[in-house]
Amino acid sequence: MTEHHTPHEGTAPPRGLPPAAAVTDGGVPQTDRLRYLDVATRRIARGMDLDGTLRELRQAAVPAFADAVFIHLDDPLPVGTERPTAPLVLRLHSAERAEPPARHPDAAPEPRTAPRSATAQHPDAAAMAPLPDAAPRVEPAGGGRLAELLRDGRPAFGDAPGNAPAVAELLAAATGPAGALPPGHRLIIAPLHGSHHVLGAVVLLRSAHRPAFTGDDLLVASQLATHTALGVQKAVMYGHEASVADTLQHTMLPSSLPEPTGIRLASRYLPASKTAQVGGDWYDAIPLPGNRVALIVGDVMGHSMTSAAIMGQLRTIVQTLAGLDLPPNEVLHHLDEQAQRLGSDHIATCLYAIYDPIAHRLLMANAGHPPALLLHEDGRAEVLGIPPGAPIGVGGVVFESVEMAAPTGATLVLYTDGLVESRDTDIGSGLEALRDRLQSTAQGLGSLEVLCDRVLGTLGPGTRDDDIALLTARFEGFPADSVGYWFLAPHPMTAGQARRLTRRALRRWGLEALIEPTELMVSEIVTNAVRFASRPLSLRLLRTDVLRCEVTDDSPQVPRLRQAGLGDESGRGLHLVNQLALRWGATRVSSGKVVWFEQKIPSK
Repeated sequence: MTEHHTPHEGTAPPRGLPPAAAVTDGGVPQTDRLRYLDVATRRIARGMDLDGTLRELRQAAVPAFADAVFIHLDDPLPVGTERPTAPLVLRLHSAERAEPPARHPDAAPEPRTAPRSATAQHPDAAAMAPLPDAAPRVEPAGGGRLAELLRDGRPAFGDAPGNAPAVAELLAAATGPAGALPPGHRLIIAPLHGSHHVLGAVVLLRSAHRPAFTGDDLLVASQLATHTALGVQKAVMYGHEASVADTLQHTMLPSSLPEPTGIRLASRYLPASKTAQVGGDWYDAIPLPGNRVALIVGDVMGHSMTSAAIMGQLRTIVQTLAGLDLPPNEVLHHLDEQAQRLGSDHIATCLYAIYDPIAHRLLMANAGHPPALLLHEDGRAEVLGIPPGAPIGVGGVVFESVEMAAPTGATLVLYTDGLVESRDTDIGSGLEALRDRLQSTAQGLGSLEVLCDRVLGTLGPGTRDDDIALLTARFEGFPADSVGYWFLAPHPMTAGQARRLTRRALRRWGLEALIEPTELMVSEIVTNAVRFASRPLSLRLLRTDVLRCEVTDDSPQVPRLRQAGLGDESGRGLHLVNQLALRWGATRVSSGKVVWFEQKIPSK
């Protein structure tokens, strides 16, 4: 049996580490040092971030191996493999020191200095100077001894020949301007080397009452520094990638929501509690022809930069498909096809809805996403029974569109599963809790922004496993007396009929000042539609904050503004529209095209 020295009274080594005597006294068997290193390095490796890694190093080193440890890191810490262009600058990051023993009651009191971190007590630590509150910097000269030690990468004794200047530089940052090693104290400088860069240095110090460091202790210090450097490098890269992924995801989310007539929108995005768990949650609101709006929420499975990138690609695909004015089930079908081209490993859920404020209808399809909720004006929350379908990326799935009423004053709530599902809550219980929250918070609320804040505010503190995307839409609709809608047969007299209908509607609305220019533009657009249409076309007038006119026909040929030649009989109509209208455009849809223009309503 190996005989060990008795630890000093008051010594309390960190949990899981061998007694202090096992690694600090001379003549200790190598097996005890190995046992200490096994526990210490595993402890360092469990640090989840930079501060956690360095905290584990400090607690592993003090007091079991040293009376104090000072950690200096490069400022800023390098990322990647490129050679640094700026000179190395070390900044004192943190320190751990053994507390001095309790003083005799008759002894004169000493000034109190707040320790930088909690430590175990150890005698004789009172001889060590207090750690300053600031974060001093050390700039090793390129040809100086400290720079040489850092480049060499191997731990060195502080009292070795020629090392005094390096000790003075490091201690000056840790203990004050003097920077001198107290009499009888021993010190090891252990550089922190990453794969491509010097990351910093660890200073391990023993006070005079303990045995001096030995050659075997240099090996211990080397292992502590090596594992710490790996942890620091991992934490830096992890934090950098998380920051890039977080920025990528926020950039891909809409910077603002549109403000279409007939609907109010509000949204929230709440990342997971751990920044590195950036996910693929997204939402969108896309204006469609006919004052309709597409409402989308989706979630790419997984938490990584890849998930965020796939989310951006899927969102772009959805925006393109929405521009074709396809029904929701067709959008999800084509999205599923495109997702398979991105790779079979990428699975996503998506809910796609189209709100028509004129018809007061909602058309919706679901691809494996949590169901939407409809909050009625009386405060009743309803879970919409849309067939869930399979997730995007599975392939070979038939999606179904369901049409339903969209009552004026009701609020549609779309969200991702992070709002209703966690490690402790299944999606069924979470959905019921969300429905209850909506009903309890909706009473008397006029603002969607307040509703969003209250829904998320009820989550309470704690760790969130997943991101949360929330999109709310309050249906306002169009008043029936502000809409004119007619179907017209495509024949030579249709343009004249459209002019008469337009004139009557504008007179009914008290917009006589707009009759002449509106008749001219309606006549030009309808005439062009009659030339190519094979089925009845539609004329729709909408009175909101502007006067909007829409002409829809079944021809996919979209008119373009072009310069008409001297002998051309056509091509001048769009120039007239371009001059008279506030805005105009043409959109190809699944059934043909829509040509529209808007005019400013004169103030009375």
